[in-house]
Amino acid sequence: MRGRVVAGTCGSLGSLTALHRAAAEARARDAELWVVLAWQAPLGGPASRTAGGGTPLLAGCRDAAVERLRDVLAAAFGDGPPGVTLAGLTVRGTPGAALVDTVRDTGDLLVVGTGSRTPLLRALRPSVSRYCLAHAPCPVLAVPPSPLQADLDAVHRRIAWRRPLHAEDLAG
Repeated sequence: MRGRVVAGTCGSLGSLTALHRAAAEARARDAELWVVLAWQAPLGGPASRTAGGGTPLLAGCRDAAVERLRDVLAAAFGDGPPGVTLAGLTVRGTPGAALVDTVRDTGDLLVVGTGSRTPLLRALRPSVSRYCLAHAPCPVLAVPPSPLQADLDAVHRRIAWRRPLHAEDLAG
């Protein structure tokens, strides 16, 4: 059996950077690339898991996740394939647990983006990369965001705070 490179994605710029790195690793290892998008039902509580009124909601959430994964793969690779065998997988669950559960073998490689971790984000959402580093049975490659991401974040902050944007701010 060929090895696998498992990559998590959510569609953010950071996850697209990690996805490109995962494709490069899969090519270098002559491995399959498995792209995983984790999803959760709104509110995520027990009511969303009941067989009664929750079923159409869950089906809609699953369908939306599948469509989101298609969009992410199209954004990452366009119409052309990434040069490796590609498998897309949507998994219901938290991102870290979904990725760790997808990895089967110690010979696999798990690729995750580190994303930007502001104090507010750290308080609201646990770090997927930290979870994977602590729980995965295989090597984990944590890919930092593109250097351009910091510039883009700075532009977004200036716009949010309604501060003027000058050409020298963009020249870096």
